[in-house]
Amino acid sequence: MRSKGGRRNTIPLPIEVGRATAAYLRNGRAVSSSRRVFLRAKAPVRAFLGTSAVGSVVRHSLERAGIHATTKGAHQFRHGLATEMLGQGASLGEIGELLGHRHPQITKIYTKVDIKALRTLALPWSGGVR
Repeated sequence: MRSKGGRRNTIPLPIEVGRATAAYLRNGRAVSSSRRVFLRAKAPVRAFLGTSAVGSVVRHSLERAGIHATTKGAHQFRHGLATEMLGQGASLGEIGELLGHRHPQITKIYTKVDIKALRTLALPWSGGVR
């Protein structure tokens, strides 16, 4: 995997992801001479031409699923992973290392409080509305 900065990172592949990828290669991938794992679904069936294609796939998939997200690109997966890791107790250093951040202050953006999500957890105020 390459980080945003272009550095190459090696990370473990979760078992579920490995199984899903193997099933795709056996049953779902179009026949092609390309050595790339993932191919375009529309003709001509070939490898993606650039990294922006992933963002395009994500954007179209969100639209088809009726998901209205504030961001509609592949970056939201990075943010989602970092937020989940933070919620599970990972340190900012661990998150930054996985995401390929060179400076700890860049990783701090994931510590912002989600006020909207917190409102769903708030208990009713016994003193009434103020």
